[in-house]
Amino acid sequence: MADPSADSSASFFRRHLEGWKGYWAERLSIIDNYRPFLNRNKPLPKWSASDVEEFIASDPVYGPTLKTAREAAKIAAAGGLIGAVSTAAVSWKYSRSPHGAVLSLVAGGVFGMTFGQEIANHWLQLYRLDTLGSEVKFLEWWERKIGEGS
Repeated sequence: MADPSADSSASFFRRHLEGWKGYWAERLSIIDNYRPFLNRNKPLPKWSASDVEEFIASDPVYGPTLKTAREAAKIAAAGGLIGAVSTAAVSWKYSRSPHGAVLSLVAGGVFGMTFGQEIANHWLQLYRLDTLGSEVKFLEWWERKIGEGS
C-alpha cells in the first residue's frame, strides 16, 4: 500500500510552486507589453537620436513622455557616475586597497544610479507618466517606419 503522506507532501509542494508561478506571473505581467518586440525572428535595427526626436515631434501624447524618460535616464547615469567616482576616491584615499576601490566603484555606481533615478522620478514627476507605454509606442512606431521603408 502506498504511503498517503508522500502524496500529500507532493501536492503541497506542487500547490506551493503553482502559487509562486502565479505570483510572479502577476508581478511580471508588464513584460507582456514587450513580448512582440522580444520574441522576433529578426531583431529591430538600431535607431538613432534623430529617429527618437522624430517620434517625439510626431506623437503629441507619448512623445513628451518619452523625452522626459530620456532626461531621467541621463540624470540616473550622472548619479551613477558621481556615486562611483566619489565612493571609489574615498575608498582609495583611506585604504589604498585596489580591490576595495573597485568594489566601492561598483557599489557606488549602483547606489548613485538608484538615487539619481529616484531624484529624477520626483523632480520630473515620472510617477504621473506612462513611461513604459511611451516606450512601447515608440517601438511600434519604429517597427512601422522600418516596415514602410523596406
